[in-house]
Parts: sequence; C-alpha cells; structure tokens
Amino acid sequence: MQKRVNLPSAARFWAWFNPLGRQTGGWAFILNRITALGLVLYLYMHLMVLSQLAIGNEAWEKFLELAHSPIFKVGELLVVAAGIIHGLNGIRIVLTTFSIGVTRQKALFYTAMGISVIVILFFAVR
Repeated sequence: MQKRVNLPSAARFWAWFNPLGRQTGGWAFILNRITALGLVLYLYMHLMVLSQLAIGNEAWEKFLELAHSPIFKVGELLVVAAGIIHGLNGIRIVLTTFSIGVTRQKALFYTAMGISVIVILFFAVR
C-alpha cells in the first residue's frame, strides 16, 4: 500500500502562516492570508450585527451602546487596517501578475505598507 504524502495536518496548516526563513514576498503572502481571514470573519460578524435589525428596536439600541465602547473602536480600526493592507497588497500582486514591477517586488511591498501605515494612522486620528 502506498503512503499518501499530501494529507492535511495541523503542522502543514501552521506552516502556511510561518514567516520564519521567508523573504519579503513570503511575508507579504502571509500578511495577505491573515488579513483575508480577518475580513471574512468580520463579514460574518457584520451579518450577525445586521440581524439585530430584524429582532427589533430594543436589540438595535443595545448594539449601538456596545458600538460606542473603546473595544469596539479598536475593532473598527483593525478592520479598516486589514482592508487597507489587503487591498494595497492585492494591487501589488495584480501588478506583478501582469509583469509590472516584477523586479521591484520589495519596493512595491514596502511602498504599499508605507501608504497603509499613513492611511491607517489618518483613520485612527479621525
């Protein structure tokens, strides 16, 4: 009987996120994966929040109280940060896919992350 090599395992799953020994492109890819998973999680949370509208006005008012808490504001900042980072990193990936800036991937990544930091800080201050 042949041994199957391509079976899923916990070690292979965590290796998907392991940044050790990777170059800049690997770090960018991991960052894209993490932000994508965070945005998908946010989508489900957002749908749950919108379902509060169907329950009634009282449930919605309780949610609005929660939405003004500091922890919720930090969560909003994380969602915006993930969206900006994921979007700009995605633009970098699209450019390199179409052979634009392939030799300058590091510069594109650092530029995208620099723009991300500026936009995130602007959002955080506002």
